[in-house]
Amino acid sequence: MSLSPISLAFRRCKNEGRPALLTYTVAGDPNKKKSLKILKSISESVDLCEIGFPHSTPIGDGGKIQTSSYRAIKNGFKMKDVFQIVKDYKKIKNPKPIILMGYYNMIYQYGENKFLKKCKQSGVNGIICVDLPWPENKNFAKKCKKKSISFVQLLSPTTSKVRMKKIIKDSHEMCYYISMLSTTGGKLKVSPKKILKSYNKIKRINKAKNIVIGFGITEKTISSLKNCDGLVVGSQLCKGITDSIKNRQNPVTKLNKMVNSLKRRII
Repeated sequence: MSLSPISLAFRRCKNEGRPALLTYTVAGDPNKKKSLKILKSISESVDLCEIGFPHSTPIGDGGKIQTSSYRAIKNGFKMKDVFQIVKDYKKIKNPKPIILMGYYNMIYQYGENKFLKKCKQSGVNGIICVDLPWPENKNFAKKCKKKSISFVQLLSPTTSKVRMKKIIKDSHEMCYYISMLSTTGGKLKVSPKKILKSYNKIKRINKAKNIVIGFGITEKTISSLKNCDGLVVGSQLCKGITDSIKNRQNPVTKLNKMVNSLKRRII
C-alpha cells in the first residue's frame, strides 16, 4: 500500500533529521489572487500547508487569525473559493499536502458529503475541525477516510492519558497537539521544555503516529521545540499579512522571507 502525501512529507523530514514545517494562512487573505500567490510562494520552503476557511466566529483563533478571516469575509470570500484556491494551487509542480482547518458548523451547513466531494475534487489531503472533538467526530472521520482524506485529531494539555490513547488509536496520519490552554497567537505560556516533555509522553503511547505541535510557535520559539515530528506556525504569518498591508508592502514577499527564516531555525 502506497503512502499518502501527508505520510510521505513526514518521512522526508525524518530522513533529513528535522521536524516538518507546517504553515497556516487563511484562504482569501488579503484577497483571492494574493492568497494563492502566497500559498505557491511559501510552499517552496514548507512541508505541509494548512489553509483556514474564513469564519465569522472562530472560537479557537486569536486576534491575528480573526483579522485575516474578517478581511477575507469582507472581500466576499466564500467556501467555494477555498476549493478553487486549492485546485489552482495543486496545478503547480510538486505541490505540498494541503490540510483544511476550520469549524464543523460550516461543514454541516454546506453538507458533509458535498464538502468531502469538493475536497476530493480539489485535492485536499487532510481536515482539522476545531469544534468537532473525539468521539463526536468518529462518524465524520470515517467518511474522510473513505475519501482518502486524513482527519486530524486534536490533543491538549488537559487530555487524560486514557482519552489520549483512544484518540490516537482512532487518528489517521497525524495528531495536532495544542501546546497551551489559549487561543492561537498568544504568547507561549509554557516553557518549551515542558511542552516537549508532554509531547514525549504522547509519543510513547504510539511512536508511529506523527504528532505536530501548534499554538505559540514563532521565530523566537521554534528552534527550542524542534525535537518533534512537526511544528505549526500560523498567527505570526497572519500578522505578517496585516503588517504588510499597513506598511504597503507585498505580502507575498514578506511571508516568503518569514517562512525561509523559520525553516533555517529548524534545520
